[in-house]
Amino acid sequence: MGKIIAMANQKGGVGKTTTSINLAAGLAYLKKKVLLVDLDPQSNSTQGIGARNDVKHSTYDLLLTKCEATDCIIDLKIPPMHLIGATIDLAGSDLEMANYQEGRERLLKNKLDKIKSEYDYIIIDCPPSLGLLNTNALTAADSVIIPVQCEYYALEGLTQLLSTIRLVQKMYNPHLYIEGVVLTMYDGRTKLSIEVQQEVRKYFKERVYKSYIPRNVRLSEAPSYGKSIFEHDLKSDGAKAYASLAKEVISKNN
Repeated sequence: MGKIIAMANQKGGVGKTTTSINLAAGLAYLKKKVLLVDLDPQSNSTQGIGARNDVKHSTYDLLLTKCEATDCIIDLKIPPMHLIGATIDLAGSDLEMANYQEGRERLLKNKLDKIKSEYDYIIIDCPPSLGLLNTNALTAADSVIIPVQCEYYALEGLTQLLSTIRLVQKMYNPHLYIEGVVLTMYDGRTKLSIEVQQEVRKYFKERVYKSYIPRNVRLSEAPSYGKSIFEHDLKSDGAKAYASLAKEVISKNN
């Protein structure tokens, strides 16, 4: 049976999409069957993996039409994984879902459950907000990975995310748990990065991954080429970091 992981943090600019793309690609290159689901109306995962022009049926169609997941899947080849892409249509989906009398929180779960067994990992790139899209992702997911950037106010807003996770656990998904916390934009030369890392590890303890993602120019460039870091620069520190994270995720799930 596959595992569905939501990549969530309502704060923008924490490396959520970068981590979604590169963790998914890293797992795929380690011979795992992977599906990346772009649930962000900005469609950064779809663009960042070079698939913007390949989307026939998007996550909007998956949620709000009769389209099944199999109708929406794009076979990427490079990296060797599948994608369900997003378009700007998704921007109004919260308002549309709000009109549903019941079952609006389980729309994504109902569709993904049908294909879950075909994958080792399904990674959902969540939007930087706490609306119905995020609730759908957390209801569908088995676990959550939280990217936290090594900057001032790194833990700000996490209280809100954790209370949302607890609410979803209570109302829709009692088995949801925090898979792990990944530190992003780490710069070992600065006192701040070291202090933030210590603070996050003190707060989340063993749930923080040993692998952390450094500040890396090649990592920042990759999306503009529509590539994961592994195609863009396999020898970069960013590629090594995401390869290490992918191995750690697999070892925690064995």
